[in-house]
Amino acid sequence: MAPGEQDALAVREQLFHERVRECIICTLLFASLYILCHFIITHFKKHTDFTGVHDDEDAAVNRIALGLCTFTLAVALGAVLLLPFSIISNEVLLSFPQNYYIQWLNGSLVHGLWNLVFLFSNLSLVFLMPFAYFFTESEGFAGSKKGIMARVYETSVVLLLLTLLVLGMVWVASAIVSNDAASRQSLYDFWEYYLPYLYSCISLFGVLLLLLCTPFGLSTMFTVTGKLLVKPRLLEDLDKQLSCTRLEEAVVSRRI
Repeated sequence: MAPGEQDALAVREQLFHERVRECIICTLLFASLYILCHFIITHFKKHTDFTGVHDDEDAAVNRIALGLCTFTLAVALGAVLLLPFSIISNEVLLSFPQNYYIQWLNGSLVHGLWNLVFLFSNLSLVFLMPFAYFFTESEGFAGSKKGIMARVYETSVVLLLLTLLVLGMVWVASAIVSNDAASRQSLYDFWEYYLPYLYSCISLFGVLLLLLCTPFGLSTMFTVTGKLLVKPRLLEDLDKQLSCTRLEEAVVSRRI
């Protein structure tokens, strides 16, 4: 084998091992987040949810919905922790540039995590969360056999109609805003334009809702905290309290 072929084979082998290592790390990170989110949801859920259902079909539907919600929460938590993870990994690499055991914290891993988070967040936002909601509310089409598959068919049809409705609204909104005639005639650039546009619109709505609800949440938090905590007595006048106590004692003694 020629030296050039050996070098190319070594490079391909190294890239293969790096790809396998990144896949293993991403799988372990997501599995950890999924387990953590499962414990969080099962801790805060009501006792009658998911476990108190006597019907086997409803129990299976609730377990599937629980898995979808747990997956979505894991993706959201990963999106929140991805920026701190990127900053910390960069600082660790800059602090220990020659350490062999931390070289897996490279830019390729962070870039792959960003791509996975973007893909799964769009999947959860467009498909998984609406599917979980409609799946728990579905009962199957009239005249069809009862079962899980009947609910899956009904949920798929409702989700397809909802997707077409949302895409039509986005297409009309983009046609109104944009002056390009091509954007009004086709949905050819769906993946590169319409899906990020929809994701940005929903993210903007979430940010506006957060800005609206944050003041009320902070006021409620301080109100509840003020009721639970005992006010400090460091600034109280002890002489004044002592004189008041002596006056109360004198009044009580006179009454006796």
